[in-house]
Amino acid sequence: MKLGIVGLPNVGKSTLFNSLTKAGAESANYPFCTIDPNVGIVPVPDERLTKLGNLYHSKKVTPAVVEFVDIAGLVKGASKGEGLGNQFLSNIREVDAIVHVVRCFEDANVVHVDGSVDPARDIETINLELVFSDLEILERRIAKTAKGARMDKALAKEMALLEQIKAHLERGELAKTFALSDDEEEAAWFASYNLLTAKPVIYAANVAEEDLANEGASNAFVQAVRKLAQKEQSEAFVICAQIEQEIAELEEEEKMMFLEELGLQASGLEKLIQASYSLLGLISYLTAGEDETRAWTIIKGTKAPQAAGKIHTDFERGFIRAEVVNYQDLLECGSLAAAKEKGIVGLEGKDYVVKDGDVMLFRFNV
Repeated sequence: MKLGIVGLPNVGKSTLFNSLTKAGAESANYPFCTIDPNVGIVPVPDERLTKLGNLYHSKKVTPAVVEFVDIAGLVKGASKGEGLGNQFLSNIREVDAIVHVVRCFEDANVVHVDGSVDPARDIETINLELVFSDLEILERRIAKTAKGARMDKALAKEMALLEQIKAHLERGELAKTFALSDDEEEAAWFASYNLLTAKPVIYAANVAEEDLANEGASNAFVQAVRKLAQKEQSEAFVICAQIEQEIAELEEEEKMMFLEELGLQASGLEKLIQASYSLLGLISYLTAGEDETRAWTIIKGTKAPQAAGKIHTDFERGFIRAEVVNYQDLLECGSLAAAKEKGIVGLEGKDYVVKDGDVMLFRFNV
């Protein structure tokens, strides 16, 4: 999973990226300090892996990972080359979802690029830049398609779709709200345009420490972000980038105590990953053994052979069956042999839909 972190300058974006990845992207109180997109690979926190690794005495425990791309602060006119311009918009095209950091705190010492804190305005500024960038993509595609559309029915059909999407964006709407028909060909074309405003968005409402424990319940800025997220069918969560920076410096045990003192159930990283999995419809299944215990990320609804293909294409090609046991049941039984004795290990075929927390062993023949 690849997430692009965007936001106006000085909203806490790079501070958040640094704390999430400990990669140390330069963070400063002025725009454009992130000159190249920074990339950090972060393990997905999953206590199930530790427990399974202990059960199997695994030599290696491998979590699922998230790749974060920190993209330089966008400003009004970025799509026309203002600030650092289109080079950064092109970096967003490669991600699965966009994490949009929105400033929801007042601080006279941290300059706001537009002079005041206004989440709705800030979100609109970024969205408009993404819309303008998408319109450029569509205009290029229209110019290319128009040449053959008079003589080719398929191209004429695509041309009509392109014009409809363009009109939708010109009304200031996002591509994700465009109503596609049930036509599979049109859906494939739409996906191939890779429009920025079609990507799922998670809003990270960056608050001051005092607003963190109650999830920004009394913060009007946070309520504005939640309202917009609901309208767009996006995810939103509350975070304090400064606190995340402090958490990033702590050992695991200290981290748990620190979160408890703040009245928090989970760190910002955990909340962000939960929101990402929810938004993208992802789950994890597990494999366990003496050599390695590992988490594998798949799309909800994936069947056993395709899940096996995440490990190796041969597993999918030669799939025979899968031994499946629920993670919690396996822990309670104390071993796979004991779980088999109790009759709670299933032998599943090609139509089995994998569930979150399934511990799987694949049988295959190539």
